[in-house]
Amino acid sequence: MSIRLLLSTFALASGLIIITGNAQAERVPRTYLVGAAAENSERNVRDKYGTNLTPEDQKETENDVNITASIRKAAVADETLSVNAKNVKIITRDGIVTLRGPVENQIESMTLQQIATQTPGAVQVYNQLEIKAP
Repeated sequence: MSIRLLLSTFALASGLIIITGNAQAERVPRTYLVGAAAENSERNVRDKYGTNLTPEDQKETENDVNITASIRKAAVADETLSVNAKNVKIITRDGIVTLRGPVENQIESMTLQQIATQTPGAVQVYNQLEIKAP
């Protein structure tokens, strides 16, 4: 009985090694750009020192969370907005909304600002959206 168990274990282990070997052979090699900075590295440095609001600065009061959720819901529902515009940072603190992130054009920036301004509970809106370079 122990020989059967040993042979079964050996067969399973061998099969696993063969399967794993094949999976590793199918991996696509990664391409690394030497000396090239990540696309958003400058933005990350800018946010590092705490001079700009980030999503972590979002207040957790019910009113602020509801304002942010309403703006996000309206942005996602707007079919004219790009994926970037639908994913901008929305930070609400005491009813003051800050919009940050890249958008495709000025129209998207104005649309998001209008959505935020018309959201009940929003006292003021700071539009810090950036138009993506062509």
